[in-house]
Amino acid sequence: MNLTTATNIAQQALSTVSAESATVSRNINGVNIPGFAQKLANVISTYDGGSEVVSVTNAQNQALFGNVLGATSASATQAAISNGLTSLLAIVGEPGSDTSPAEQLSDLTNAIQQYEASPSSSSLATAAVTAAQKLAGTLNSATATVQQVREQADTQMASSVSSINSLLTQFQNVNQQIVTGTATGADVTDLQDTRNSILTQLSQQIGITTSTGANGEMSVYTDSGVALDQGGTVSSVTFQPTQTYTAGTTGNAVYIDGIPVTGSSSTMPIQSGALAGLATLRDDVTVTYQAQLDQTASGLISAFSETNPANSSDTEAGLFTNGASTALPTSAQVTGLAGTIAVNAAVDPSQSGNPELLGNGINFNFNTSDQGSFDTQLEQYLTNLSANQTFSSAGQIGTTNTLEGYATASVSWLDTEQQQVTSESAFQSTLLSTSTTALSNSTGINLDDEMSQMLDLENSYSASAKLLTTINDMFADLANAVDQATSA
Repeated sequence: MNLTTATNIAQQALSTVSAESATVSRNINGVNIPGFAQKLANVISTYDGGSEVVSVTNAQNQALFGNVLGATSASATQAAISNGLTSLLAIVGEPGSDTSPAEQLSDLTNAIQQYEASPSSSSLATAAVTAAQKLAGTLNSATATVQQVREQADTQMASSVSSINSLLTQFQNVNQQIVTGTATGADVTDLQDTRNSILTQLSQQIGITTSTGANGEMSVYTDSGVALDQGGTVSSVTFQPTQTYTAGTTGNAVYIDGIPVTGSSSTMPIQSGALAGLATLRDDVTVTYQAQLDQTASGLISAFSETNPANSSDTEAGLFTNGASTALPTSAQVTGLAGTIAVNAAVDPSQSGNPELLGNGINFNFNTSDQGSFDTQLEQYLTNLSANQTFSSAGQIGTTNTLEGYATASVSWLDTEQQQVTSESAFQSTLLSTSTTALSNSTGINLDDEMSQMLDLENSYSASAKLLTTINDMFADLANAVDQATSA
């Protein structure tokens, strides 16, 4: 090896160590930056025995990153459902709570039993009507809360769609820069960090999968397989929010380039992310619970209905009515009935009604002999309350039960839903934490390692510099020797 070659090797070594040091410095500076991946300086040997840094790449682990995206989406799904269920439980209460329809139905039954034992007591009649009013009010409030939760979910879905479109636009821009940079050999590692950060935010809104081409271009799909960004073309995510919800309102679907990804018409429904959770809350959980409330209201009207003693085909609503109407609700009127059920004004003292009509008959006079101890109608009510009724399967808690049994099952269903969501949410949160830690350990910055590497590089730089000085000295000695030989 001649001195010229040695000089080149030493200069390359200095340049290489400088580039590696710069990379390590970036890593040290990025230690507290969320999503910052470790930069790796890729060093090769040159033809003359030297070295050079040919590229800087990110430490990557696509499998772990995919796990983080999946866990982020799943956790966001459960959080969206849990928030809605919490609002419902705050109104109707947990099993055994005094605020639950089941407990208030039990209170009504007890009040009628006491009234039946002393049918001449006007105070007990009033107490029974008061219990009925409390129950009807709870069903009304629960319905209002259910629809409010659906409205809020709908609004949040619109916000989620807006976020998705914004993130997809950002993704497209960064994705294109990476493709261009990769083609020219530029360092695109910071752009890749930015792209991963966008994907993490996107996964909070909607479950996604990704694939990356040889040119660095990444395509993004929903977890149901619908393209969000493919070949550099971004899909349009659209949603028309609904301002006001009633029990019969069906919320609009979310579309991706015209393909419905939420709602019953969707053939490729999204599975996770906040958007999926909100759609489940708006279209499934709350709709099912509303059906249970409506079935309870229908059962109440039926249990306290009155049949004309002179005409068995003439039956009207008694203690409980559909709004102000004493007509029995048709099957088409059951949806939303819990929101309109009321206590018959004829027994409501605040509306100049007479509570004692509850025992004698509201629409028809069953106490024709005007007996002070007449309790036949009250006994009939208690019989009806203890008898099995048929309920719609829409409530998903069985189709045959006593009214109180059905109301109890409804409260338990809601509580179970909340417990399941809470349990799943805790599991997904743990999974997300574990996946994030594993990804950080695999691709993140270990400050101790970086500082140790920096110390090694400083030593290498000093050695290379010393070698270069030595070579320069040798060049100088050679030059002096040549001068002296020439002078002689």
